[in-house]
Amino acid sequence: MPTPPTVKPMRPWFSSGPTAKRPGWTLSGLPDGLLGRGIRTPEVVARFAYGLELTRKVLAPPDDHVLAYIPGSDTGAVESAMWSLLGSRPVQLLAFENFGKTWAVDARDHLKLDPEILEAPWGRWPATSAVDPAKDLVFPWNGTTSGVRAPNADFIADERTGLVICDATSAAFAMPLPWPKLDVTTFSFQKALGGEAGIGVAVLSPRAVQRLDEVEARFPVPKLLRLTEGGRFNRALATGTMINTFSVLTLEDWIDALEWADRIGGLDELIRRTDANFAMLADWVGRTPWIDFLAEDPATRSTTSVCLKIVNPRVTALDDAARQAFVWRLKALLEEAGAAFDVESHRNAPAGLRIWCGCTVEAEDVAAATPWLDWAFATAVAEL
Repeated sequence: MPTPPTVKPMRPWFSSGPTAKRPGWTLSGLPDGLLGRGIRTPEVVARFAYGLELTRKVLAPPDDHVLAYIPGSDTGAVESAMWSLLGSRPVQLLAFENFGKTWAVDARDHLKLDPEILEAPWGRWPATSAVDPAKDLVFPWNGTTSGVRAPNADFIADERTGLVICDATSAAFAMPLPWPKLDVTTFSFQKALGGEAGIGVAVLSPRAVQRLDEVEARFPVPKLLRLTEGGRFNRALATGTMINTFSVLTLEDWIDALEWADRIGGLDELIRRTDANFAMLADWVGRTPWIDFLAEDPATRSTTSVCLKIVNPRVTALDDAARQAFVWRLKALLEEAGAAFDVESHRNAPAGLRIWCGCTVEAEDVAAATPWLDWAFATAVAEL
């Protein structure tokens, strides 16, 4: 059997959500003085407001955009935008990975919008020449489950009458975002900065706020997702006011991540770290014959949720169930060795590997993990 490597990653956490905690994180380092206090207590409200202000500082959207906490992580934030804003215009969706396909199903089957769905197979970016500036558009900037990201925002017109709703949960804090092109940008605590799950954020452009002010939602919006009050955008949300009761401990964990991000150099440094991690993994992929990127075009390859396909003929010859079993064997070998956790592909994606390279991961840990990936593959192949 192959001999295992001797050096392991110091922090072998490569899950795509929740992602690795920041370097140096400890649970005991989080403030606990407000735990058990009422959610509307002035001190608690002020803490949530500070979290939103710090989010703005690190993410750096335009000053005229507003931020709001939304229940239900990124899923809740996207659903809130769709239920609150869609219906007054025709709708298009880009569906090239699991969550984009989910938003398409919601628009078609639940909101009954008769949307135009621009699809692409796993590993490819859809043809966007059909994107219509007169229609509302919903799409993920970065496909967390496919490793495919938008190559640019050229397909979004500067002069448009439709709104653009962008699921950016695995792109925010890790990639530059073209704010003038995006009207609603959503993300969750649990992705790029390794926060805990349950709270999402929506960044709203003036055009999105105007739509909320002037156009009544076509659908009854549940209170948990409601962005309006009295027929207008609820401006209290932009101050950090909560729609419902959120976890104060989750908020403190988010603030801890943001303060770390601000301390090390802000958004530019977060992007640099992400790019360095991806470059380390890409170098290994380039010299390793049994693995390749799922994203076919280098211009569309995600630098965060890096999705990989196994191209060894002995594995590609297996049927779907056997390929999935092979991946689970790789996962088991890596986790039993304590070398890498949670590197299997999303359950709805083609069987393969998915390795998070966001800013809370260290490049030296990516480098240390790759010999273990080779060892696990060689071991599993020998067992076929």
